[in-house]
Amino acid sequence: MSATALMIAAARAIETNRPDGLVHDEWAERFVRAAEPDLRLPTRIEDVELGDADPVWGRGGAYSGLRTRAFDDFLLAASSRVDQIALLGSGLDTRAWRLDLPVDLQFFELDRADVLGFKRRVLAGAAPRPRHEFLVADLAEDWAKVLTDAGFDPAQPTAWLVEGVLPYLSGAAEARLMAHIHRLSAPGSELGYEIVLGQEAESLRTHDLYTATGTSTGTDIGALFDDGTRPDSAANLRAAGWTVTSAPVADFTTRYGRGPDPAVVDPITQIRWVIGSKPLRTA
Repeated sequence: MSATALMIAAARAIETNRPDGLVHDEWAERFVRAAEPDLRLPTRIEDVELGDADPVWGRGGAYSGLRTRAFDDFLLAASSRVDQIALLGSGLDTRAWRLDLPVDLQFFELDRADVLGFKRRVLAGAAPRPRHEFLVADLAEDWAKVLTDAGFDPAQPTAWLVEGVLPYLSGAAEARLMAHIHRLSAPGSELGYEIVLGQEAESLRTHDLYTATGTSTGTDIGALFDDGTRPDSAANLRAAGWTVTSAPVADFTTRYGRGPDPAVVDPITQIRWVIGSKPLRTA
């Protein structure tokens, strides 16, 4: 089972249990509890010795909570304009269960077999709101065929979400992933993802924000990041005809009134959240 997926679930549980939390995910804590005693993670900030001063569960958790809410709102807005949603590297995401999505929407989520198997067990008996498919796929390989074989329709507009995935892929794999998204996207499709600027710098991979996860979970998240040069995916999408906007995390902290303190200089200041749309054809 993926330690990174469980960490994000723990961060969502912490956010859910805050009185001013931006996210309500009743399943997040269940994932964490189901993984014990193999991996013991906090589900409330009060469980963390340093509280909000902890780099992983304080600042990192604030980032995860804000990212979840921002992309929740992206998918909710897009769901009224598209016929399908595809989550690539979905992890322990529960948006198909907790968001008020149209019941006739087709929702696909792709991830590794171990992640989806664990998720199925914990969510057994809970019904997703839209039509939903779990698809086992490796994003570094031919996931597009898995998606189309499952009934994904490239002729229909899609909302894509690639959340927390790209830093772990090689630059070449990221370029292929974005090329597949472009090829499979009908006009009117939308895309949300995050990019980390300057990720090739060793100082980013060894920052306390990430290396401290080794103590918390036994998995050093920074060491899992690919250390190669990243493609400029936003520029490539624009060149392919997409309308693309990106904004720093600080903008979302201001917008939602909660999140990582913008005054702190660390890798979070290098992250951008990107929203793209493939324009409708005009006569």
